[in-house]
Amino acid sequence: MNFKHLCLFSIFALLSICVQAQSTTASPYSFYGIGSLKFKGTVENRSMGRLSFLTDSIHINLSNPATYAGHRFSALQDEGQIITYTVGGSRSTADLNSSSSTEQAANTSFDYLAVRFPTGKFGVGFGLMPYTAVGYNLESLNASNELTARYNGEGGLNKVFLGLGYRFSDALRLGVEFQYNFGNLINQGVVFDYDNDGELLQYQSQEYNRSDLSGTSLTLGVHYEKILNEKLNLYAGATYSKNSKLTSLNQRSYSTLRILQASGQGVVVNTITANLSDEGLDQTKLTLPSRSTIGVGIGAPQKWFVGTEIAFSQTSKFSNAFISIDNVSYEDATSYSLGGYFIPKFDSFRKYYRKVTYRAGIYKENTGMNINGSAIDEFGMSFGLGLPVSQFFSNANIGVEFGKRGTTDNNLIEEKFVNLQIGLSLNDRWFVKRRYN
Repeated sequence: MNFKHLCLFSIFALLSICVQAQSTTASPYSFYGIGSLKFKGTVENRSMGRLSFLTDSIHINLSNPATYAGHRFSALQDEGQIITYTVGGSRSTADLNSSSSTEQAANTSFDYLAVRFPTGKFGVGFGLMPYTAVGYNLESLNASNELTARYNGEGGLNKVFLGLGYRFSDALRLGVEFQYNFGNLINQGVVFDYDNDGELLQYQSQEYNRSDLSGTSLTLGVHYEKILNEKLNLYAGATYSKNSKLTSLNQRSYSTLRILQASGQGVVVNTITANLSDEGLDQTKLTLPSRSTIGVGIGAPQKWFVGTEIAFSQTSKFSNAFISIDNVSYEDATSYSLGGYFIPKFDSFRKYYRKVTYRAGIYKENTGMNINGSAIDEFGMSFGLGLPVSQFFSNANIGVEFGKRGTTDNNLIEEKFVNLQIGLSLNDRWFVKRRYN
């Protein structure tokens, strides 16, 4: 293992320890369920309208384990194969609009770290990425514009994954991926009371809830690629993730807060821990819904590609016995993606911009949440660049998403967001045969 490999594995170990501490969303909709679902894909995927089935020999596809299978790479003349490392992060800003006001929110997050290495017809991929994220600060006002409640939350679910792919032929690949999910969800709320003169009482009540989650899940994948003629290829892919059960270790406490006049902050006076075991809520099972995707596209290798994809999630099966919210229900979710890329001339020597990969796409999603009788939908468009940076086709990838989530109907919030993503895809040779002893 050379110095570059050692550095990357050290980063992976460090991130696996630190990832739980980050706040990866500022969405008020992360209040519900287990938080906002994070897209399982790289900057390259997100820049094409979140298409997740396309694969090649120099990028990692984190959505379909079949794509981990060994690739033929003629440029190396059968002397070794390529091992690929990828890492990415993002910066998100959003305008949060209600029927009466507008607020702004922003956050920076780590999105993924992964490695793929081939072993003949087999290929292995493993990595770490957030699966859901919780991060919100909400306030409720009464008809007199007085603060009646304040809610905040943090945490989320993370995923460590290990996948194996096998190339049955140049056209067909199959794969399986095992995931270990872990993390915690922290939600707390403060209720504010007033005296007869409308003055805020000195002592208020706070409820604190925490769930520590862990459990495994499984994803199956298939990828198909067929040469239609000298200039055109057909690409198709599908995945299926079975619903899974996570163990949730739960805590709940109630506190009395003394409100400081100068700052308005609360200081805990005393705390009572709830006896959840009497209610059978100290340890519960949380259901993650099944998800399936299917996509198809056409293109000329190293020149252009266009494709479409549809994904189904059985969100109606989601359940969380520990925390139930009266005004929200869940229905099956569906998302649609359309996108592609264009490379003017991938082997251009004189004009750098002609080697750049230009990506674009759109997507529409029904998230499966229904709040106050309104379905929470999301729509976005994306653009991106793949910038060659060194030998073995390593590249830096930049993407931007513009989108909208939610509605201002029925006292809800509409998010208008901009997500800027940056990622690196680094390649090195693997299993190089010695020419001389």
